[in-house]
Amino acid sequence: MLSRVVAIVLLLQLSLAANVFAGIYCFVDEQGVVHFSNVPTDNRYKLYKTFKKPLLKRKTRKIRSRPIYESYYDSHIWKAAIKYGVDFALLKAVIKAESNFDPNAVSPKGAEGLMQLMPETSQLLNVKDPFDPEENILAGTRYLKMLMDQFNNNVVFALAAYNAGPDVVSEYKGIPPYPETVTYVKRVLEYFRDYKSKIRLSMK
Repeated sequence: MLSRVVAIVLLLQLSLAANVFAGIYCFVDEQGVVHFSNVPTDNRYKLYKTFKKPLLKRKTRKIRSRPIYESYYDSHIWKAAIKYGVDFALLKAVIKAESNFDPNAVSPKGAEGLMQLMPETSQLLNVKDPFDPEENILAGTRYLKMLMDQFNNNVVFALAAYNAGPDVVSEYKGIPPYPETVTYVKRVLEYFRDYKSKIRLSMK
């Protein structure tokens, strides 16, 4: 009888684990810096949030998605943020500015998906389906991380490069004088500050 009870408990635990992406833990240090991790290695970490897998993992352009709330893809964004060491709020801000969380978005220039990957960027990063939210976010985050490394973690330069291309940013040694790029960087930074503020408020 006892063995049956133990088996049932284990099955329930496995079932719950299969439906949860991860636990996100956080703490604020003495300098006011917020730290996040899915593996709490410091006793100051407290559970911040757990995520269930999105109900619809894959979407194609043939099937229009339901109206998307800004938190719908948070599990994928956290996964990418932790994997590549990019700020969660920054990634969310880029997605907001690029596609407004529409996984089927296509720009007039041909950029695709949530993080608006150009076909050549998708090819560079071996993206099989740019309209798959998880794959798009992972690839877009990897590309943004590459730009951050190229420009010595200068967020402004990296964002400008994400919009206009790294060669142009290197040529101008900063944000190129393109109205679209200037507006884009400003918009992303505004979203970035807003998401950061919401995270801080949710921790109080």
